[in-house]
Order: sequence, then C-alpha cells, then structure tokens
Amino acid sequence: MSSLNVTERLKIRSLSVERLRRRALTRTLSSPIFRWRYAGAGADQILIVPQELRAADPSFWSEVAHGHFGLASQIADLKGASPFRVEPPSLAWARELHGFGWLRHLAATEEEEAAAAARDLVLDWIALRRTPSGIAYEPEIVGRRLISWIAQAGMLLESLDARSYSAVMSSIGQQIVTLKATWRNAPDGIPRLVCLIALVLSDLAVSGHDRQLKDAQDALIEELSRQILDDGGHVSRSASVLADLILDLLPLGQCFHSRGRQPPEEISASVKKSLGFLRFMRLGDGMLARFNGVSTGSPATVATVLGYSSGDLEMPSAARASGYVRLERGDTTIVADIGVPPPLEMATEAQAGALSFEMSSRQYLVLANGGFPGPADQSWVSAARATASHNTLVLAEASSSRLVRHPQLEAMIGGLPIRGPDNIFSEYGDENGQAVLNANHDGYLKRFGLIHSRRLSLSAVGDTLEGVDALRPPKGQLRLKTDLPYAIHFHLHPDCRCTLGDRTVCRVKLPDGRFWIFSAKDVSLSIEESIFYVDSAGPRPSLQIVLRGTTFGETDVHWSMRAESSDILS
Repeated sequence: MSSLNVTERLKIRSLSVERLRRRALTRTLSSPIFRWRYAGAGADQILIVPQELRAADPSFWSEVAHGHFGLASQIADLKGASPFRVEPPSLAWARELHGFGWLRHLAATEEEEAAAAARDLVLDWIALRRTPSGIAYEPEIVGRRLISWIAQAGMLLESLDARSYSAVMSSIGQQIVTLKATWRNAPDGIPRLVCLIALVLSDLAVSGHDRQLKDAQDALIEELSRQILDDGGHVSRSASVLADLILDLLPLGQCFHSRGRQPPEEISASVKKSLGFLRFMRLGDGMLARFNGVSTGSPATVATVLGYSSGDLEMPSAARASGYVRLERGDTTIVADIGVPPPLEMATEAQAGALSFEMSSRQYLVLANGGFPGPADQSWVSAARATASHNTLVLAEASSSRLVRHPQLEAMIGGLPIRGPDNIFSEYGDENGQAVLNANHDGYLKRFGLIHSRRLSLSAVGDTLEGVDALRPPKGQLRLKTDLPYAIHFHLHPDCRCTLGDRTVCRVKLPDGRFWIFSAKDVSLSIEESIFYVDSAGPRPSLQIVLRGTTFGETDVHWSMRAESSDILS
C-alpha cells in the first residue's frame, strides 16, 4: 500500500470535480423539463437489426430449460422462478443477467420454445423494472441491454400480440431516453464507450430516434479519440477489452450503410488501429498476451475479431504508446511489457509486470504470466496483480508497482489502482539478425536505490533466447547496508513439463514432445509451484523456474533458453 503523492491528490480532486459535474448534468437532463429533448417521435418499430458477432452457446437453453441460469461463472438454481426474482449469486451475475447478452444463446438454438422463453423473460423484466433504479439501470447495463434487445429483435418481436409488442417497444424507447440522460455517469473507459455505442445503434435502428444521432455520434468519436491510443491499444493497457469493443463497433458500420449513411471515418479508423494492435498482442497459441487485466478468453473469439482485418494490417515491432514490444524470429514469438501503469482511473486491473514477457513456440505457450482471474475467482486478484506472478525480477519480495489505497479514490473508480514504475526506458531492434530488447525501470529506485535492467536477445532463427537481468544504482556505485534477496520468475504454461538437470539447468517439455533447455550462470535455480489464473476451467496449478540470489547493490544474472537442435531440424 502507498500514501498519496501530490500528483495523485491533484488527480483525485480533478476526478471528484469531473464526477460532480457529470452527476449535476445528468440530474438536470433527467428532469421532466429536459427529458423531452431525448424522446423520439415514437419507438414503434426496429428498422434494422445489426449482425450479432459474438459466439453463441446453444447448450445454454438446455440449462435454462432445466431451471439453471449460468452467468459470469456462477449458476443460479431458479427452482421454477424467474431469474429476475431470485437472489443473484454475485454482482457480476446480476449485471450479465440485466445486460441480456445471453439472448444470443437462446436465438442460436433456432427453437421456438427457446424463442418463446426469451420473449417471456423480456416481458417479465419489463413488468418488474418500471422504476429506473438499481443495477439494472446502471448506464453500462442499459447500454448492453439495448444492444442485445435490438440485435435479437427478430426473435423478441416475432409472434407477439399487440399489447406485448407495444410494451417491448415502449420499454426500448424509455431506455434510450434514460441512457441519453445518464451515459455521462458511466465509469470512465469501456463502460462509457458501450453506452455511446448503444446510443448510436439505437438512433440508427429504432424508428423516431435518428434526430439525436449526430450528438451521440460526435460523443462516441470524442471518446474513441481519447481512449484508443495511436498504436490501437486502449488507454487501460488491457488488450482483451478491445476484442469486445470491436465486436460492438463493427455492426455499426453495417447499420450506417443500411440507413443510407456513410460511417464516420473516425470510427472505422479506430477499429482498424485496434485490430492491428490485437494482432500484435497475439501469441502462437492464438490468445492475447496476459498483461494488465487480460483474463480468460477464447482463441476462436480473437480469430473471429481478427477475421475482419482482411489480412492487410501492418504490425510493427513495438506498440510504443501502449507500452509493449514484440520480438519474433522463426517459430518463436515474445511479447514484453515496457510501459508504465495507466492513469489511476484506468488502473484498477493493471498488473505489476514491468519488463515481464511471454513466449510461444509454434502454437504452444511456453512462458506465461499468471493473467487476471475471472469473475468467479476474485480471491486470487491480489496475488495475480503482484510482480511475482509475472516473468520478471522481484526484489526483496516486493512488487515493482504499489497499490494506491484511498477510500474516496476507490469509491470513484471502483477498485484499487497501482502506481509505478514512474519511468521505463527501452530500445529495441535488429542486431545482426537477432531481435533485441534493452529496457529498465525505476520501480525499486525509491525504496532500495536500484534500477532493474533487462536484455532479451532472440536468435535469427528463433531457437535461442538469451537474457540478462541486472540490478544497479542509477549512477555511480552502491554498496547496500544489507544484502537484498531477489528472485527471477519464469512461469511455465500448465501444459508444459519441467525436470531439473542440475542446479543451473532444466528441461522444459512442450505438449508436442519438443524440448527447450533453460540454463543460468552463477545463480541458484529451482523448480517451484505456480498458478495459471486464466484457464477457462479456473486457476490451474503449473510450474515455474526461479533464479534466486542476493544483491549487495550490483548484480548481473545471465540465463538462456535453447531449443534442442533436433527440434529445429525436424
């Protein structure tokens, strides 16, 4: 934990003022005097239905038919009741329930019984939620619900009697008006973007609401320009949020064309940049590198999103604005974290992984950070955010970033942000055919007076990775009063096996039978237990190679990973 510095105190004051301003504006716009501005000529029909790009699971209907409702890794036993009338097993479950993203699973069955159940559930929600309050009316949840109802309008409105049809359309109209007045209260980041995407989609798809389209469109463009960095990454430094964002943005282009309008170039440019960044962050296993909030995911989802890139995306060796670098030679790919934490308001899931990296060989992940636990495994979050859960050096058993605890800040942003390192230097490029990264960070400077430096060098054919981790003072010489322990962690993917040769060598076996040899000089090497937090079935036990020693103020540790020659020649 860490007390606030002057910059952070000013930041909190600024966030507080902005929050009060947004709330005051929302209250004003929500008053009867102003709400009429957002009402359309009437929401009596859905003009266009956007394509649903998210994967659907038809087996969800089988669970529902048997009285179980599984969302956010939690299952509620309905015991014959409506899911809207039972005690939610978790907050995440309740938010997914009221967001209605699960409608796509019922639609995927193409069974009339499932469609009828979907219509009944929507009507039940309308009957129970006449007062706009609680989780169901959090701005992001309203946005998610509008997107889902409009995307599944064909299923929801089919065969409805006139009274039920009117109830659904009236609710959609009321929710649009509510969201237009309240979207500014959504948490900064993706939640606010979801609200604005929902508003643009609603103005395009719902009759009588397109006169407000320009305002929603301009607000969305402004948020995209603020949140999407020049290299296509998101300001939170999480790659996984982009995949979901793109799945929401892509159907907008179709909707613009269907209404005879040209999609704004700014939206198309944001999508193209973000697709390039996702390809940059993708390793050989098809997944996104696990940094700064990347949690469980599906290679199929990433592949689906990248399928819209048409294969014409440029992929540079580094994403400087987002703070990542990619080293790639032969069948070996490495992605490393060379960035400082995101702004405080975006750092509640950021992880202390400065100079950590992940490595894949062909389609297999070899070295993997712990990742960010899913909604059902939140007890692991603190451990997963720590530096020790990343492939990098830990000094004196302390993380290179520090948690910032402040009740007002936590209440405003919904969690604990991290601070530091303040400065990370990096340079990367080609040296005689090798892909090389040199970087350092000051996350341990104020506490211990030392800079952590790391050099990674990947051979021209990708069969050897050589590394040097160093601890040094920023200038001159330093002799610590007490030697400090350090540990350099190399977490293996759970599908890899590892056996110790001697105290400085071990063999890592990949699922396809190939071996990589890990070795180190003048340091104690051990194989220890680890945890991989982002498996779809929940946290999995794994192994890690750990190099341990002590530093008196100046230390160099040389290590390498080498593919056995027979593997490269086969």
